[in-house]
Amino acid sequence: MREDARVTDDTQGSTPLVDEAMKKAAVAWVSVSGGPALALWCAPLEGALLVVSGPGEQAAPGLADATEAQVSLRGDHGGRIVTWPATVSRVRPGTEEWDTIAPLVAAKRLNAAGPTADLVARWAAEGCAVNRLAPAGTPLAGTELPADAQAEPPRATPAVRATRKPFRLHRVRRR
Repeated sequence: MREDARVTDDTQGSTPLVDEAMKKAAVAWVSVSGGPALALWCAPLEGALLVVSGPGEQAAPGLADATEAQVSLRGDHGGRIVTWPATVSRVRPGTEEWDTIAPLVAAKRLNAAGPTADLVARWAAEGCAVNRLAPAGTPLAGTELPADAQAEPPRATPAVRATRKPFRLHRVRRR
C-alpha cells in the first residue's frame, strides 16, 4: 500500500484512495452486521456514498436501520481495491438534507420511470431508505486485502428451476 493512502482527513475519516474510488463508484459491495456483501447501486456525493433501498428499489436487508457497514469498491480492472468501515446514516424525508440530497441521487438513478421530482416523492411516500455511507476508519488496501478469492456458494433463491435433461433427436447405439 502506498504511504499517501494512509494519510487521513480527520474531518471525514477518509483517505485519498477511498475518495478516488468513491468518485468512480457506481456499484459498491456492502455488508451489514457481518452478513454477506451485497452489490448495491450507489451515487457518490460530498465524500460519501448514497444508497437507495426499499419498495420498487434494490433490496438491502438491514441497511436502513444500521449504524455501521463494511464497503468494498472495485477498480478499473474489476477487482477489489479497497474495503473500508462506514458510518451509516439515514436521510429522512421532510428534512432540509432530504430536500438537497434526494433530488441529486434521483437524477443519477438510471432507468427511473418519470421525472426526478416524482421519483423523490415516491421514495418518501413508500418509505424507501436513502442511506449515506461515510468513511469511518482505517481502510484495507493493497497487500492488506485478503489474498484468496473469497468466493461463496450461490445463495438460495426461489428463482431456481430444475434443469431438464437435454433432448435427443436420435438414439445412440452402443457397440
